Amino acid sequence: MLDFSEEEKAIGAAIRGYCAQHIEPKVLDMEAGKEDIYPVMRAMADALGLADMARAMLAAVGEKPDAGDAKEARRSRAGGAALLSILMMELSRVCPGFALAFGASLGLFGGAVMARGTKAQKERWALPVLTLEKIGAWGLTEPGAGSDAFGSMKTRARKVDGGHRISGGKTFITNAPFADYFVIYARTDTSPVSVCAFIVERTDEGVATSAPMKKMGMHASPTGEIFLDDVFVPDGRLIGGETTSDARQAARSSLHQERSSMIPMLFGMVDRCLEESIRYAKTREQWGQPIAGFQLVQAKIARIYTTRTLLHAIWMRHLEAERKGVHLPAREASAAKLFAARATTECALEAVQLFGGAGYMTGSVVEMMARDAKLFQIGGGTDEIQILRIARELLDEE
Repeated sequence: MLDFSEEEKAIGAAIRGYCAQHIEPKVLDMEAGKEDIYPVMRAMADALGLADMARAMLAAVGEKPDAGDAKEARRSRAGGAALLSILMMELSRVCPGFALAFGASLGLFGGAVMARGTKAQKERWALPVLTLEKIGAWGLTEPGAGSDAFGSMKTRARKVDGGHRISGGKTFITNAPFADYFVIYARTDTSPVSVCAFIVERTDEGVATSAPMKKMGMHASPTGEIFLDDVFVPDGRLIGGETTSDARQAARSSLHQERSSMIPMLFGMVDRCLEESIRYAKTREQWGQPIAGFQLVQAKIARIYTTRTLLHAIWMRHLEAERKGVHLPAREASAAKLFAARATTECALEAVQLFGGAGYMTGSVVEMMARDAKLFQIGGGTDEIQILRIARELLDEE
């Protein structure tokens, strides 16, 4: 049976205890914008030893490991991926918005630089983000582009002596209002025209960001716009260096990883909905008895549990593939995201319905889960885009 090891379960229990004691009491203030989420992240990183883990991971990966080292590096990455997914699950049980901001910084910015960056870039920009010294953001989506991120891309990088000058804008970017570093995708003026990824710093002249946007959910996760007005970016900040190829495939790979990384988050949300629903059903009384005795309530709890079971199986499959170095097809990541996002939204709404008026009130855990879950049907590729990707890949097979 695929499951976490006893050591990993013990680590998960310790993380849950930390979250309950140090993060959950701050959720309402983080959601209301009264508590800065980033000091909370840094305190968590110190308490859980995340900085040491990041340094060890960077040392294991190296720049160009030989065949023997590659196997050890893969094993190290797999172990790190399992622990990170446990952390993301536990954070999502407490506050999905907080988990999203944390994951976007480490997973999207940090992951993009770690995947394709030079050794110098990993050490200069990825490591400070992985240790939480700095905050990162990943800039692909543009105003008006929607799902056609590359075809509608208007951000341009013009080659000049010593680097590029970038002009354009990005929107709906997690951490944008406060990030220190940004990965920015832009079309170049070279022939053939390609898309390249650049590291941009907040302190660069011509960089500006919006205030945090008001959203339906994920209130603890700051989302905003990035404005780039003829920003000079030195050659050393072209991810992968001057010999890098078109970054479109790398961006698609980042999206693939983002879709896969959503599974532990969604599992955590469903797990919390199940826990809260069981607790409430046993303590809430109507007509002289706990509502747990009513079959319609039992049906809701059974549906939530069924979804939790299926999400756990998907999660374990992804981690096993990581351990063995197996690349799952893109359609599988799309299918997993499509099912998990829809099912989690349905489970959260079932939990709200079970709670009745108490579940509809702001400040209720299930109310937060219901509005936060909806983002996963939009971000990282809408449900409709996942359906198209799955169908096209299947139909294009010989």
